[in-house]
Amino acid sequence: MRQGFKCTLFAGCAPWLFLSGCAEAPENGATTDMAEISADTEMASAAADQSEEHQSGTMSAIDSRAEIPVTMPKVAYVYDFGYRLPGEDIATLQQDHADLCEAQGPYTCQILSMTHSGEEGEYASGQLQLAVAAPKARDFGKKLAAAASGAGGEQVSATMQGEELSKQIVDTEARLRARTVLRDRLLDVLETRQGKVSELVEAERGVARVNEEIDQARSWLEEMRGRVAYSRINIAYASHSPAAGGFVEPVRSAVGSLGSLLGMMVAALIVMLAVIVPLGAIGIGAMRLHRRYGAGKSPVSSA
Repeated sequence: MRQGFKCTLFAGCAPWLFLSGCAEAPENGATTDMAEISADTEMASAAADQSEEHQSGTMSAIDSRAEIPVTMPKVAYVYDFGYRLPGEDIATLQQDHADLCEAQGPYTCQILSMTHSGEEGEYASGQLQLAVAAPKARDFGKKLAAAASGAGGEQVSATMQGEELSKQIVDTEARLRARTVLRDRLLDVLETRQGKVSELVEAERGVARVNEEIDQARSWLEEMRGRVAYSRINIAYASHSPAAGGFVEPVRSAVGSLGSLLGMMVAALIVMLAVIVPLGAIGIGAMRLHRRYGAGKSPVSSA
């Protein structure tokens, strides 16, 4: 019976012991899990901070990079405008366009050349060449057209042409830098006076040649840069009809027509000679043949 009581007591107490053991176990396990979670959180936070530092360092490196230089096209433009108006108004319009250019200032527009031709009885014409600052060239062309319209003229032609000079400018700049370095080296040789006399003389000649090439390259570079900075505008003027004449005009027309009349007379003589001479030769030959063979035959006598 004691043995049965012990078994019964053990069976009754076992669940309570099991529950008490389970109750204690979660506390230890929870503490371990919390420690592990805290460690994982600290590691994740450190990794996140390291990632942020890496990203910020990368962005700083990207921002600190030098910008890629972009070379803008260097184009030299040439504008051609043509206007037609009465011959007596060409000089006035030409002067108005020149005054319009001077009103813009020397740094915006400059007159390069101006010509005018045309007398009584001839077609009048004129030319005007201007150099206008490239950014303002198109607007200045509109002002020229407005001035011509106000003077009774009409625009008959308008063209714009551009020449790409970027490659030529870059090549000339590179050549200029290379020749400058060569000149500096030759000057160093001359300053140190190292070498034979013949070598020093040759170095002096080389410096002279290089200086000439440098001056030439600089002049080319300045000329191309000027063409890019200032556009060329060519203006042509032409009249509708020949200019009216006075008392001298009929005399001049008569004298001028004498040449054409003499030419027509000479041409007529040439044609007549070209036709009459062959026909005359044929006629003379026929008459001789008739006389020779026609005279030997006697007329038939009647019986």
